[in-house]
Amino acid sequence: MSVVESDKRIEEICAGHRAQRGPLLPILHEVQAEFGCVDEAAERAIARALNLTRAEVHGVVSFYHDFNHAPDDRPEVQICRAEACQARGVEALVSDAQNAAGDRVRLKTVYCLGLCSAGPAARVGERMHARLDSVSLRKLIEEA
Repeated sequence: MSVVESDKRIEEICAGHRAQRGPLLPILHEVQAEFGCVDEAAERAIARALNLTRAEVHGVVSFYHDFNHAPDDRPEVQICRAEACQARGVEALVSDAQNAAGDRVRLKTVYCLGLCSAGPAARVGERMHARLDSVSLRKLIEEA
């Protein structure tokens, strides 16, 4: 997709959220979903559409770990490492998970997937996985 086409698509995304109060985060999430990242060009286009500075947009993008600055085609497995999952043994699984992932799967630490009573927990896409042990987490990573 050319820069002109992507700018036009970002303008359409922004227009679709313009009537919302606080449209920036929903716009960023939609841009991330569509393009795989929120890069500098996307930040500029969003800033123009919302009458913000690029610094304001970049501040939000860099604050939240959900946004990638460059596309990454690898599958992502999010592993909860919040206190409840730590209490249920997630830290003992991390090294094995990293070995299973290698360079093929991107592991991402998140803090709370909302499955605190059923941890350790992970998410692949929109699907949640609970009560993970070393074997089940390794399998989840290998299937990602």
